[in-house]
Amino acid sequence: MLSIPLSELPADFRARALRWAAGFPHCAYFEPNGLAYPHGPFDQLLGVATEAPAAPRSLKELRSWLPQPAVAGPCFGFLTYEVKNEVEQLHSGNPSGLSWPQLHFFSPHTWLHWRPDTLEIHGHTEGVLATILATAVPRLAAPLVPAFTPRMPKAEYLTAVEAVREDILNGEVYELNLCQEFYAEQVQLDPVDVFLRLNEASPAPFAGFLRHHNHFLLCASPERFLACSGRALVSQPIKGTIRRGATPAEDEQQRTTLLHDEKERAENLMIVDLVRNDLARVAQTGTVQVPELFGLYSFRHVWQMISTVTAELRPGVDAVDVLGATFPMGSMTGAPKIRAMQLIEHYERTRRGLYSGSIGYVWPNGNFEFNVVIRSLQYRPDTGYLSFQVGSAITYDSVPEREYEECLLKAQAMLDVLGAAVSE
Repeated sequence: MLSIPLSELPADFRARALRWAAGFPHCAYFEPNGLAYPHGPFDQLLGVATEAPAAPRSLKELRSWLPQPAVAGPCFGFLTYEVKNEVEQLHSGNPSGLSWPQLHFFSPHTWLHWRPDTLEIHGHTEGVLATILATAVPRLAAPLVPAFTPRMPKAEYLTAVEAVREDILNGEVYELNLCQEFYAEQVQLDPVDVFLRLNEASPAPFAGFLRHHNHFLLCASPERFLACSGRALVSQPIKGTIRRGATPAEDEQQRTTLLHDEKERAENLMIVDLVRNDLARVAQTGTVQVPELFGLYSFRHVWQMISTVTAELRPGVDAVDVLGATFPMGSMTGAPKIRAMQLIEHYERTRRGLYSGSIGYVWPNGNFEFNVVIRSLQYRPDTGYLSFQVGSAITYDSVPEREYEECLLKAQAMLDVLGAAVSE
């Protein structure tokens, strides 16, 4: 291991390190942005590998792959939304312009860990620091991206919201997270540059940059899916969003509006109940708690309503058991979860892929951290396909136009960074 005081590194070291890392076919970067967050944000980690031999592609394979005593550092990886088909008797028939593998993890041959005052370089370290310091960070013009095309035209989306409200009235579900994709084709952009721009425009505690061969994820997520430390498990679903105010007085008014919005509180409470039930499947009896309900947290563009659910794991339960019991996260499905996922497949017009999936890391001692992939761009430079997805929770009280506006609000930072618009 190499340990270097941060004070001895140039101010743009992170950008140099990420540009160096993005040259590897397997690259994962986790960025907390120095933000305070209950139970802590991501660790700041960067790992790379030229190969990922025998890499797992399913939860079943992940179970046998994770216990690797020769590996001293964390394993990095992702789960797409389609892992639901392994967890439950479900399928995915909608088209995809991205085609991520269902699940993938790798052991980095070199990994960097930012500490409060030092940078640690682990694994293969020879020449790494010198190579990163010699890596140029070009000044690039803002990307030129055409208008994004909705996979589901606005009129069709509004009709779908009304149909979901009818499903709720008929007792099919209590709440459904309805998402839609916006995409552009023949796009040429620099993934590292766009990620750094997105991270600057919308800093988030669970941000990340991921490369898997010709697939890139540029993520500015504010949401934790799961964290495990020892036997302590934490999940923090987000349900409830409102735009930040332009002045301090207006901002406080927006915060108060969100706090007392009965629809948003109902959405949040339903998902908290779902998460409590999921965690109870792997928790010691009586240990599932909700230490914070309807917490309000400010981000660059929005206020979010966030609740915290904790539990103590039963003996013998591992990361794969927890993922199998809780994936996909309830904040991205609705309740009841299985029927909600069936209706999602019916109403949505594209496969979610890594959107509403998760990226994260697992330490050799079994501790792990996973986010919820939202507020994210997915990109394939080999095909020029660029995509983002956004959604909102539909309840019987939903107003279709307001739900559509919430989707565009969640997309605003990405559109601003790309200098792009949505064609309707």
